[in-house]
Amino acid sequence: MPRQFKVLSGGSGEHASNVVSPEEELTHFRNVNGSLVQGALDTWGDIWDEMQNSVVYGVLVTPEIDKGFKPKCGWPEFLERMWLLRRYLEHAKTLCEGQG
Repeated sequence: MPRQFKVLSGGSGEHASNVVSPEEELTHFRNVNGSLVQGALDTWGDIWDEMQNSVVYGVLVTPEIDKGFKPKCGWPEFLERMWLLRRYLEHAKTLCEGQG
């Protein structure tokens, strides 16, 4: 169990606000992980949209790929999105492994 949660038996008095039931902990975990995964999916969608009609058409690679790919948003923003996607996935993995 993560260190920030403290489950106390017979939680009354001063420690009552620190009591977190397993159901609440699981709900919190699902909400946080769901948010991370949604961020990753949104970022992936942005990256995929950049490649539409210049590198891919649907799921098919277009002949224009031989001309080279240049993102509409520019390389710095495109690479920032790639880095952001990695971070979202890295944090989701860490939470799922119980290390977060």
